[in-house]
Amino acid sequence: MFFAALASALTHRLWADPTGLVLALNPEDQVLYEWFLAVDARALLGDFGLSTDRLNAPDGVNLMANTSVIALGVLFAPVTLLFGAPVTFALLVTLNLAGTATAWYLLFSRTLRARRAAATLGGALCGLAPGMVSQSNSHLHMTAQWLLPVIVWLVVRLLRAAEPVAGAAGGPDRRRLTTSALGLAAVVSVQVFIGEEVLFLAALTLLVMAVTMVVADRDLARRALPAFTGAMALATGAALLVLARPLWFQFAGPLGVADGMFSPHYFSADLRSWWAVSPLSLVGNERAARLSTGPAEYNTFLGWPLLVVTVGCVVWLGRRPLVLACATGILVMGALSLGPEVVFDGTGTGLPGPYALLGGLPVVDGALPMRFALAVPPLIATLLVLAVDRALRGTGRVRRLTLVAVAVAVVPLIPAPLPTAHRPPVPEFVTAGHWRTCVEPGGVLVPVPLATPKQPWPMQWATAADAEFSMPQGFFIGPHGRGGSAAMGVAPRPTSALLAEVARSGLRPVVGDEQRRRAAADVEHWGASCVVLAADTAHSDSLRLTVEALYGPATRLSDAWYWRV
Repeated sequence: MFFAALASALTHRLWADPTGLVLALNPEDQVLYEWFLAVDARALLGDFGLSTDRLNAPDGVNLMANTSVIALGVLFAPVTLLFGAPVTFALLVTLNLAGTATAWYLLFSRTLRARRAAATLGGALCGLAPGMVSQSNSHLHMTAQWLLPVIVWLVVRLLRAAEPVAGAAGGPDRRRLTTSALGLAAVVSVQVFIGEEVLFLAALTLLVMAVTMVVADRDLARRALPAFTGAMALATGAALLVLARPLWFQFAGPLGVADGMFSPHYFSADLRSWWAVSPLSLVGNERAARLSTGPAEYNTFLGWPLLVVTVGCVVWLGRRPLVLACATGILVMGALSLGPEVVFDGTGTGLPGPYALLGGLPVVDGALPMRFALAVPPLIATLLVLAVDRALRGTGRVRRLTLVAVAVAVVPLIPAPLPTAHRPPVPEFVTAGHWRTCVEPGGVLVPVPLATPKQPWPMQWATAADAEFSMPQGFFIGPHGRGGSAAMGVAPRPTSALLAEVARSGLRPVVGDEQRRRAAADVEHWGASCVVLAADTAHSDSLRLTVEALYGPATRLSDAWYWRV
């Protein structure tokens, strides 16, 4: 309940009116994720696959190649179908923060056997870290981290089961090895359908920690490594049985993409941002925002007090394998977040970052370097949990000094509520179901102007209709770049480009036979049944007259005009 209250306080502005408000710092992605949730919810209606034809008509969209949070969408489908995707989105923004914090709390309290106060501190830092709060600006696939502690617990359970059991002829506990391996395969498989980038970062972090622990405790490695390796092979094989086809579909299937589309040079962390305080914190300063690419990527803003206290914890806790593993993980993942070239205060230093060694590798190029920093807060939280638990079990000056130092480190990170803004309303033509007068369910409706990655608002229409109709263009990732490379959206057809210009300028173009011929060819290409213009659209008069010049007289119904084509 404590974590739920904190998460609700952060998101309460969105809850005031989920259908009328958006997260002000990243509204475009919110529109996209609400559409994903609407499409995912169709699984309850028997209408779902790894690709969909409900966007980018007539070609469609590969859902596996997009961060479509399939598992979350299917799990919360009843909420979406009953109350609408905006309500589901608001619910997930809140639950992801609270659920992640709760899951880490349980891991710290039961696996590390930390006292409740220490475990609560650790859970709060994991679930409400600056990076998590920042990613809450519409990146559901990055904040749904509540399965990561389960993955860590299963890996720890595997390791403990791999050690020889006293009185059992010195062998490992094979039953626990098998159940842990199969459980790990199941959880990893689910996480793939929530967010693969988070899973990749967790796997890399655990690999770094495992190598460190093998070096630090060679006796443990000698006793447990053979059985542990075999169990991990079983987990990998079981997971591949489930994931082989979806992963093939993602990278090599229809409309799949095998490369990343975001520049690692642009999406790299500024070294100075590590000791800055997030602008989304109560004591944050907007001037620090220039150290990142945008408010959804404040992943490194931990503040110098927390960094200093973390170093102190490492020194105080000594050479325990877990402490060394966490410290190594912090250094490696933090260094990788700096990208191919180290940037300090917005200026390139010319020094290559460790990420340069990984750049261009398959899968790696799909992860943004600055998001490697998201692996750091759970590692720091682990160190703080160990330190605070040790202090709580002690007395005197060391206890007081530790608790005060930790408080000074975490107080600057307390986040402020996420800001919201009003969104363009969905026309009654859609919400009242009038769209059925001009397009059959499953048919193609062309909004005026058409949706684009920078202006995805018409996608709200399909979301409000539970994705019952398809639309051309839209906001998605597909192999529509040069040479089939990954790109955001598709190049506009002549008619969509014409309408976009009218929507921008308000000026009516000269429409002749050539424009009408192209307009007819475009609706034929899209397989469209009708074209729709909402009455409250900016420059609606110019748009209506332009569309009438292309397709003939309009029919007015409720708050929209439509043209049967």
